[in-house]
Amino acid sequence: MNLENTQIQMRKGVLEFCILSIISRGEIYASDMLEELTRAKIVVVEGTLYPLLNRLRKAGLVDYKWVESAFGPPRKYYTLTNEGHKFLQALRQTWDELVASTQAIVNFQA
Repeated sequence: MNLENTQIQMRKGVLEFCILSIISRGEIYASDMLEELTRAKIVVVEGTLYPLLNRLRKAGLVDYKWVESAFGPPRKYYTLTNEGHKFLQALRQTWDELVASTQAIVNFQA
């Protein structure tokens, strides 16, 4: 079994939750999301982020607006929709339950 593959799959499993959590704090540019994820040691490349953002938009969970930039082309800023906020709240509940369950198993003392 390959440890690195398992670690990658674990990170991918929480990526959507992390992205929605970041966007929930307010309008954000994709490169700022990448920076925050990188600081948190969830390394994501643009080739992963942009398709995920597009899927979230098509699902009605996020929206974006174009904002003119003085330093180059317009930028796309993402926000959560009302549906996205509801979805994120459900994911948070699932996350809390998963963490509690996992800790109970990992910390079990026979």
